[in-house]
Amino acid sequence: MSLSPGTHGTLVVLLGPTGVGKTSVGVELARALDTVILSCDSRQVYEEMCIGTAAPGPEELAAVPHFFVRAIPVERYYNCWEFERQALACLEELFARREVVLMVGGSMLYIDAVCRGMDEIPDVDPEIRASVTRLHEREGIESLRALLHALDPAFYREVDLKNARRVMHAVEICLTTGKPYSSLRTGRRKPRDFSIVKIGLTRDAGELRENIHRRVDQMVAAGLEEEARGLYPRRHLNALNTVGYKEWFDHFDGKISRDEAIRLIKRDTCRYAKKQLTWFRRDDEITWFSPGDAGLLLAFIRERAGGPSLASKF
Repeated sequence: MSLSPGTHGTLVVLLGPTGVGKTSVGVELARALDTVILSCDSRQVYEEMCIGTAAPGPEELAAVPHFFVRAIPVERYYNCWEFERQALACLEELFARREVVLMVGGSMLYIDAVCRGMDEIPDVDPEIRASVTRLHEREGIESLRALLHALDPAFYREVDLKNARRVMHAVEICLTTGKPYSSLRTGRRKPRDFSIVKIGLTRDAGELRENIHRRVDQMVAAGLEEEARGLYPRRHLNALNTVGYKEWFDHFDGKISRDEAIRLIKRDTCRYAKKQLTWFRRDDEITWFSPGDAGLLLAFIRERAGGPSLASKF
């Protein structure tokens, strides 16, 4: 991919595992670049999930304009296909006024949606969606897994079988189209009329683990348990099948103790961070930095994004 300025400007993507420090570094970079932040987080997009997703706080939101933060209600189903369409429309407007836009987040598919594009998947027939939902409610995830295995064994082998929403969506597509979901996933890259520079933040594994544990403790002190309790009546929603909430729901159901819920949030968050790093390290377009390397980051962006007006900001 060319790293010279694109027709409409340059999208700088700041990514990395949860707990690495993307939010604070992103605000610092955006202020230095006199630009805005387009959030790329599949859970921070929900209005009611603030503490548990470590969404930017009032000071950070006041310091830099953010898009796609606390933007939709938790009841609304949202996915990477919709994010691709909305984010590209937002970027078109932003690039009309700016040479550089900063996208910050760690949601792997959402990043790919903007940078590479998602396959064109047809809308699901509403009657089929309703019938699949009824099957899930009546017989649970095991029946859906068996149905997916029969309809699309290739996708069955690669999907996270614990993710009910992903399994359901694949079954819905198979039944709507009469084709295996995997046959519709071409992986072909879509052209973009802006340049993309990817920056990854990383820390030593032990330091990242300590950061995550400390952040979970801070979330609990800030009222995470109360936030989760307020969302408990809606625990069946896909958005709430999320680390930091589902552990509390098990506690509220009497399955685990409060201390165990907190321990599991720390463990599961660390596991998710490891999964993110495994995914990101397959992408050779990412240049990695330490969160403390703000000066190097700015110099790197100036070099890759180019342009005299951008250079004057440093």
